[in-house]
Amino acid sequence: MAFSNEQMERYSRHIILKEIGVKGQRRLLEGSALIIGAGGLGAPAALYLAAAGVGRIGVADADDVELSNLQRQVIHGTPDVGKPKVRSAMERMKAINPDVTVETYHTFVNAGNIMELISKYDFVIDGTDNFSAKFLINDACVIARKPFSHAGILRFNGQTMTYVPGAGPCYRCLFPSPPPPDAIPTCGQAGIVGAMGGVIGSLQAMEAIKYITNAGSLLTGSLLTYDALKMEFRGVRLSARRDCGVCGEHPSITAPADCAAPVCEGITA
Repeated sequence: MAFSNEQMERYSRHIILKEIGVKGQRRLLEGSALIIGAGGLGAPAALYLAAAGVGRIGVADADDVELSNLQRQVIHGTPDVGKPKVRSAMERMKAINPDVTVETYHTFVNAGNIMELISKYDFVIDGTDNFSAKFLINDACVIARKPFSHAGILRFNGQTMTYVPGAGPCYRCLFPSPPPPDAIPTCGQAGIVGAMGGVIGSLQAMEAIKYITNAGSLLTGSLLTYDALKMEFRGVRLSARRDCGVCGEHPSITAPADCAAPVCEGITA
């Protein structure tokens, strides 16, 4: 594909990077990513993927914009309160970059629809804030051999890791099963500083961009943690578990319906 003069100017800061260049920008424009959850993590990820020129971006979220979202979910504005998050996100993404196609799914992501959703995209970003969704996304992506970025944020802390088939452990290698109900508070119960979503969600967008352009190294085999109060990042090396329930030698989870908590409750950070 030939770039227009407008595209050459829009993406000029990418194109001058030797790690991306014309070839990498073409990969972005021809690439695709699915963001599950248009909340604290998904909002900055969506903004940066649209700005970067990822050609086709899916956004899945069943919720509508609420006033309490605006402290951290920066893709939405005050006039968007009451509007479906996916529509608000699409409008902002298209305003940033009309080059991109935004596909919206105003629905709960569950065991019945996740395989079809993720099959359409090159990379998946988990922007959810409940364990049922995180385990479902992990299991579906492992089964479908689909790369994805996991992340979680709470209070002043965040974490993220990337799964690529055959290149490292999955989320279940680190956490074999969901914690008991109410064992870990939600952001609505414990609080979250708004900028945490910006830090970790931007890292997720960076992982998607690097994967699509084949630039640098990904967070495969590593969990990156961030403590905002101490301003400390820490990388923890991870290993794939041979007895992992989904990516191990004898998996017990071979379909999304096998997941211990198969339904996304629609809560986003």
